[in-house]
Amino acid sequence: MTDIIGIEDFGGDMDFKVAGTKNGITAIQLDVKVDGITDKQVEETLEKAKIGREFILEKMQTTLSEPRKELSQYAPRVSMIMVPQEKIGEVIGPGGKVIRQIIAETGCDVNVDDDGKVTISGTDPVGVQKAYDWVASIIRVVQPNEEFEGEVKRILPFGAFVEILPGKEGMVHVSQMSTGFVQNPEAVVQLGQKVKVRVVEIDDQGRINLSMLFGEDALKNPPKPREPRPFNRRRF
Repeated sequence: MTDIIGIEDFGGDMDFKVAGTKNGITAIQLDVKVDGITDKQVEETLEKAKIGREFILEKMQTTLSEPRKELSQYAPRVSMIMVPQEKIGEVIGPGGKVIRQIIAETGCDVNVDDDGKVTISGTDPVGVQKAYDWVASIIRVVQPNEEFEGEVKRILPFGAFVEILPGKEGMVHVSQMSTGFVQNPEAVVQLGQKVKVRVVEIDDQGRINLSMLFGEDALKNPPKPREPRPFNRRRF
């Protein structure tokens, strides 16, 4: 883009900006301080702007012939993802727990707008991508028969909870850990262990039921429905 200098702007009749490439003009911005300018003035301005623009483009081409394939390590990265409004609460978490965890573990700034637009910014491309994938996993709808490699997060007498996506856990019942009888889940899995699991179902409460059995083993041990949550009757 070319433009006249400040002194000429202050004492002249017009402020005429011309932007473009070697192939032609892409934008014009004009301010005038008189009643108007002539066609000849416009022609002269565009011709002089063309000479100036081509000179600048030649210098730019000599210095950098094509765009850099990667941003500088110091340049900020910004990613955006749209979240359904009904999922905003899951991204933020109770008392902001989830979003604070994302910020702490990725080193990124994460902002959520009321319309569901999530903006992630940071200088570390790995951190920005991790935060983006984290948010994407929260809003992702898990489907039956999908397979994951997850980490065992909790072990209870009746089974183990496995994190299949960041912040998203499912339960493997003891009956789905082995084709044989499992009395103690810790005999099969340990905390922090990576295990391959298969999504059996998502029940009517949104809970994810998993299995560590595949193929013929899965056919031999059909999953049992998870026990409903107990109803606590309160007396008044």
